[in-house]
Amino acid sequence: MRILVVEDERPLGSAVQERLRRAGHAADWFTTLADARAALGAIAYDFLLLDLGLPDGSGRDLLREIRRGGSVMAVMIATAQDQISDRIAGLSDGADDYIVKPYDFDELLARLDAVSRRYGALASNRLVLGEVEIDLGQRSLRRQGQDVDLTAREWAVIALLARRAGAICSREQIEDALYGLGEEIESNAIEVFISRVRKKVGAGLILTVRGRGYRLAREGGA
Repeated sequence: MRILVVEDERPLGSAVQERLRRAGHAADWFTTLADARAALGAIAYDFLLLDLGLPDGSGRDLLREIRRGGSVMAVMIATAQDQISDRIAGLSDGADDYIVKPYDFDELLARLDAVSRRYGALASNRLVLGEVEIDLGQRSLRRQGQDVDLTAREWAVIALLARRAGAICSREQIEDALYGLGEEIESNAIEVFISRVRKKVGAGLILTVRGRGYRLAREGGA
């Protein structure tokens, strides 16, 4: 997933970004509302981890803006404000979950996955493409009836293509799903990554559209 972390405590923000990246997510980290708004205007994020107390305002203001704009992006509030009233206020503004600092990184990842599964279940997306079954709600892929073990980044590519089944995803869109801002990317990184995923899911599932990008095969063939 592409995750935006908005956290003004620099040691924590840096540690969260690193932990998310090691878990296979593309994570960008900013310390102010202004930078977060700029990032949201430029990039389509799947998930927002949002601190409430920021140098230039309250994270609740940004949350309300996001929901007023019609965004269904998953949002988790992370804050030291542990009173019940604060939790209720954040959830009422449109947050999907609430975690109190200091928190354990494993708990953060578990909650992030749980919220993502709920979003997938709401979308009720399940694709059967020949011998492959993709279930976005369960975050699973089965080939010939057997579960395929995918890394977080490998799943991110499959999910991106599955949500746009029939459409072509450009290399840039795949890079956005896999890599954070400022990460150096080798010129052939996407090709190498796709090749690795094909070895697990079957060579015929992900098709190359020369000069344009990649898409999922249709049932029974290209």
